[in-house]
Amino acid sequence: MDEYIHEYEYCLVPTFDPDEYDPEEDGYFEFLPEDTMGMTVTSGVVTLQKDSQNLIGISIGGGAPLCPCLYVVQIFDNTPAAKDGTLDSGDEIVAVNGQSAKGRTKVEVAKMIQSIKGEVSIAYNKLHADPKQGKSLDIVLKKVKHRVVENMSSNTADALGLSRAILCNDGLVKKLDELEKVADTYKGLIDHTKKLLKATFELSQSHRAFGEVFGAIGVREPQPAASEAFTKFGEAHRNMERFAIKMLKTVKPMISDLNTYLNKAVPDTRLTIKKYLDVKFEYLAYCLKVKEMDDEEYSYAALQEPLYRVETGNYEYRLVLRCRQDARVRFAKMRSDVLVKIELLDQKHVQDIVFQLQKFVSAMARYHNDCHTVMKEAVVFPIEVDLSRGTFTYDTSNQFNDGEDEEEEEEETEDSHTAMNNSQTGDLISTD
Repeated sequence: MDEYIHEYEYCLVPTFDPDEYDPEEDGYFEFLPEDTMGMTVTSGVVTLQKDSQNLIGISIGGGAPLCPCLYVVQIFDNTPAAKDGTLDSGDEIVAVNGQSAKGRTKVEVAKMIQSIKGEVSIAYNKLHADPKQGKSLDIVLKKVKHRVVENMSSNTADALGLSRAILCNDGLVKKLDELEKVADTYKGLIDHTKKLLKATFELSQSHRAFGEVFGAIGVREPQPAASEAFTKFGEAHRNMERFAIKMLKTVKPMISDLNTYLNKAVPDTRLTIKKYLDVKFEYLAYCLKVKEMDDEEYSYAALQEPLYRVETGNYEYRLVLRCRQDARVRFAKMRSDVLVKIELLDQKHVQDIVFQLQKFVSAMARYHNDCHTVMKEAVVFPIEVDLSRGTFTYDTSNQFNDGEDEEEEEEETEDSHTAMNNSQTGDLISTD
């Protein structure tokens, strides 16, 4: 078999003048040199077990009467050829089960493969191509075109004369729009929570001020019943302040969790989708390039005119086929990764938002219930106060002087009595 393979290897060095030969004459392809564009090939044989439908999963291009060789155009998914992984798009088919494919049409070679049951051996020349060589300026411009068309409606694209390729209006792009809406919802929820926490904190400071005022009044009030009532009412407000601070400590981490989803998970997914779109646009660009080259071949064939790249092995076309295959593999992998990531993000979004809202509602309900309970127990009104003896009618600022002022008053009284006695004694003396 190895000797057979080498028999059909091409001579890459031209040994004749192409102008001396007529394409209409027999044997023209045997002497026309190949234009490999700097690419190399290596020979091999692969044996494939056919599936239940008697297929190996490849499509064939090239062949007589226009092209000197036949090559693999596409490897279909989940087929024997795809699972084996030996053949790639652009590889030349040299022989099938020992029968040469040289000079045959692609229909004839396809029938040769179909006529074989069970295992089929294919001799091939593996094309070693650099994907960078196929990424020309034309491909870059086609990527830009697809990126522009992606964001257009069908009517707008038709009006501008731009064709909308398959895979435009991708479901994952719509997922990106839904993700943006979810991000807006999270932003609104975070803003609302921040405003609520700020208002609750300000309310807690009001409760604290009320508690200090009523507590001070209760301490200064000389009447026991009124003092107890004011003190109890002030303590209730202090408890409400503590309940508010507890609620703030419970709800505040919610903002951090929502920010993690909003500022980390969403941007990471958005970046992944953008990378996916770039890979998709590159794949579409190669698809469009292949279509254009096919149309060019059909046009020349219809005019019965020779096409240089086809007559010299169609290496340029085979390079684009290989690049399209590689781009499709990257596209399929990236799409799978994005689908998994979006699914996980959706699950996290549902679980996270339910958990956060439950925590938020529970904290608010507990706060209001605690405040209602403590105020319900602090039923101190009406408060009976004797205004004639209360703090509103006389100064009690010296009630905590421990008797020092009373001693001073006694001393002042004794001094005044002494002064009066001295003055009376002086009068008696002066009278005598």
